[in-house]
Amino acid sequence: MRSAILTTALCALLALAGTPAQAATSPSPSPETIALPNGFRPEGIAIGSRPVAYLGSLANGDIYRADLRTGQGAVVSKGPGTPSVGLKLDSRNRLFVAGGTAGTARVIDARTGAVLKSYTLATGASFVNDVVVTRDAAWFTDSTNPVLYKLALGRHGALPGQAVSVPLTGAIQYTTGNNANGIAPTPDRKGLLIVQSNVGKLFRADPATGVTTEVNLGGESLVNGDGLLLDGRTLYAVQNRLNTVTVIRLNAAGTSGQVVNRLTDPRFDVPTTVASFGNRLYLPNARFTTTPTPDTPYSVNAIPAPRFSGSSEAVEVPPSS
Repeated sequence: MRSAILTTALCALLALAGTPAQAATSPSPSPETIALPNGFRPEGIAIGSRPVAYLGSLANGDIYRADLRTGQGAVVSKGPGTPSVGLKLDSRNRLFVAGGTAGTARVIDARTGAVLKSYTLATGASFVNDVVVTRDAAWFTDSTNPVLYKLALGRHGALPGQAVSVPLTGAIQYTTGNNANGIAPTPDRKGLLIVQSNVGKLFRADPATGVTTEVNLGGESLVNGDGLLLDGRTLYAVQNRLNTVTVIRLNAAGTSGQVVNRLTDPRFDVPTTVASFGNRLYLPNARFTTTPTPDTPYSVNAIPAPRFSGSSEAVEVPPSS
């Protein structure tokens, strides 16, 4: 009898230990929408190996750091009063920031927010729009002038004394409006991909010469193309005013590709660029069709990243809740 009572009591204790304790320790899901400070005016976003996003402000150049797990954040680096547009993190936790109409670039310590180095890339009319960091350089686009700006990285990632201008020639032809915008490496890392917003074309540039060739997309348009994100052979191209992310499967050289999906979400309000963490894509709403005020709300939205098999066919993307 005593043995039966002890057995029953032990089973009850184990059951109690299993349910409430497990429920109490279950992690909360990461937010699908992250609010930014009112009036912030985000444009670029960068995410590294940790669940932290960095965003730049068009209003004053501030850099905001947000925790993807909680949605909480704060300004980590005060801006110079001129825009912060595209930005990228490197493996040394440095943030490379395109300076828009200021014609500048900055390199920021993402841990402390300290500006490590500033560069003047252009002295006349310019719009330094986006940046990508490769193994040996950081490359910046200029939407006004047909040129790439190169910060050649030295041993152990040492920053150069000044930038080098590489003129863009060949297939890309600048015209009225917003020209070269987003930039990404080719899958084989031998070239650079550049989207030209006003004509809706994608180009491959030779980093050594600046010579460009048009990427064959089978007649598909990337008009209003903005930020680019490469994941393996998959290229995500944000078409800002279309509230769309176009998904392209590229060949290794980045000379041709096939549009396999277009992603959208009712929360999109002119998203400008995209970064990824885990199985999500994160896009800031720039809200270019809304007149900005100090009280205008802004946000970053997360959507599921599509998954691909070995072929170029897209797997169904689950809807965002």
